Amino acid sequence: MPSSLPSEAFEAENVRGRLHRAEGGDGVVLTHGAGGNCATPLLLAVADAFQAAGVTVLRCDLPFRQRRPKGPPGPADAARDRAGLQSAVAALRRLVRGRITLSGVSYGGRQASILAAAEPQRVDALMLLSYPLHPPGKPTALRTGHFPELRTPALFVQGANDPFGSIAEMEDALRAIPAPHALMAIEGAGHELKRGRFDLDRLIDAYRRLPAAV
Repeated sequence: MPSSLPSEAFEAENVRGRLHRAEGGDGVVLTHGAGGNCATPLLLAVADAFQAAGVTVLRCDLPFRQRRPKGPPGPADAARDRAGLQSAVAALRRLVRGRITLSGVSYGGRQASILAAAEPQRVDALMLLSYPLHPPGKPTALRTGHFPELRTPALFVQGANDPFGSIAEMEDALRAIPAPHALMAIEGAGHELKRGRFDLDRLIDAYRRLPAAV
C-alpha cells in the first residue's frame, strides 16, 4: 500500500528507509516487527497520520531486515538492531529541532525500549505498538526485565485480543515502569492491530499528551 503523502528515500550509515518531512519541529523514528519491514500498512498509516499532524517521521528498516528481505531476526541480531535505532535517532536529530520519539511495532518496540532503558537520554519519548510482553501461550516468560530501568515517558498501544499480552497483563507489567506511561487499548484488535478501530487521531492525541523526558 503506497503512502498517500510525499516521502523520500533515506539512507545513512546503518539506516535505510523513507523520510516523511513535516513543518513541525518534532520527529518520530518508526520501525517494524520481526516479520515485517518499514513498508507494512500499519507503519504507512501511522507515518501518514503523523506527517499530516506536522511531525516528521523516519520510517526505517532494522539492520536485520536490511541484510535479508525475509525471515525473523536471530538471537545475534538484537544488539545490531538497537545500534541501527541509535543511528536512526542520530540521523533524525540532525533534521528536526524538537523532541524525538522512538517507536516500534512488536520486536522493534521491544528493542526500542531496551535501548531507552540503557540510554535514558537517547530519546524524549517512546511509542510502542503491540509490545510482545510474552510469547503466545507462555504468560510467565515475560520480556520486562528492563522495565524498572525505563526513565523515558512511554505510550503503549495494545490490541485487546493480542496473544502476546492482554490488557490486564500489560497493566500489571507497566506498574514496574518508573517513568510516566500510558496504555492505549484497541478493542477488537490482535497483535497486528488489523481489527477493531485503530483511531489514528486518538493515537496522535495520546502521543502529544506524553511528557518529554526530563
